Amino acid sequence: MILTDREIKIALDTKTIIVEPTPKDDAFSSTSLDLTLDKEISTFTHEPSGIEKIIDPSSANYKYDDVARSISNTVDISTTPGYILKPAILVLGWTTEYVDLKYNARIAARVEGKSSLARLGLCVHLTAPTIHAGFKGRVRLEIINQGPLPIRLSAGMKVCQLIFEQTLGTPNRGYQGQFLNQNS
Repeated sequence: MILTDREIKIALDTKTIIVEPTPKDDAFSSTSLDLTLDKEISTFTHEPSGIEKIIDPSSANYKYDDVARSISNTVDISTTPGYILKPAILVLGWTTEYVDLKYNARIAARVEGKSSLARLGLCVHLTAPTIHAGFKGRVRLEIINQGPLPIRLSAGMKVCQLIFEQTLGTPNRGYQGQFLNQNS
């Protein structure tokens, strides 16, 4: 069951769902809550011709954070008029908002794009929309421009929405994955 704006506001008031900073009224639609883009994004580095790197997630020593740090740079997009995302380019972003889904509240969420941006070709997640019950942290976005023209990404722009869903039961434990309490 998807929560409506009324139920989302009740959950925020009762601290069943925590979103900080507190969302403004214009962040709510009938069944979702808009989130904004943080000032920092991660851009991927490119190897010069003739050098090949391969990522092996099946390796016993594979650690996502180590790999991500070695192949990306952090860019502050608040100090410029924004970041120009060219077609077919992937960057990683964050939501400005911190989200806490209490695992015993029977609520999970999905991060989805905004239709006004999707119709330009902007995708905010590739295959990872689930925000598990018990998640705490800012939401990591996999942003790619699949459109024909560059798109300007600006700090504070409404970039995605959360759709909150009531789970059938309470999980045995909250989210314990590698991205718990992610912030950078």
